[in-house]
Amino acid sequence: LGCAPGAWCQYLRRRMSPAGAATGTLNGTIIGLDLLEMEPIEGVTFIQGDFREDEGLKALEALLPAEAGGKVDLVMSDMAPNLSGVGVADAARMAFLAEIALDFATAHLKPDGALLIKCFNGSGYSQIVEAFKKVFKTVASRKPKASRARSSEIFLLGRNLKPPK
Repeated sequence: LGCAPGAWCQYLRRRMSPAGAATGTLNGTIIGLDLLEMEPIEGVTFIQGDFREDEGLKALEALLPAEAGGKVDLVMSDMAPNLSGVGVADAARMAFLAEIALDFATAHLKPDGALLIKCFNGSGYSQIVEAFKKVFKTVASRKPKASRARSSEIFLLGRNLKPPK
């Protein structure tokens, strides 16, 4: 979710290749969705659309593996709002994107699946973590090496869905 310009798709492409290659055999399916265009990546099915709208969501759901009941192993969200510089507004926009990614993951992850989302460590972050803790057995934060040290960007990882109550 929010895959353009494609770095995460390229990373997954290499991780899911038996030889770690950018071409050839792929163990699994990678589907990317974004509002923006993305250059084609071998083995990645790309949808240009809005995840927040029914049309984009339905296009994505139509590509989910039918043999697995539409359930997937991993949902990654690199979605981020256009930042306004107004902390409270930006935090609310980020929380909304986290919430819709969490809703999608809850509906489409396999029980032992994982959700990785980009968020910002600041206002609203603790509420996003609490929402993850209600859904996942394991929750951890990750700061990729590619992220600037002074950036508040952080990734939140939820693993293994809790059984529904």
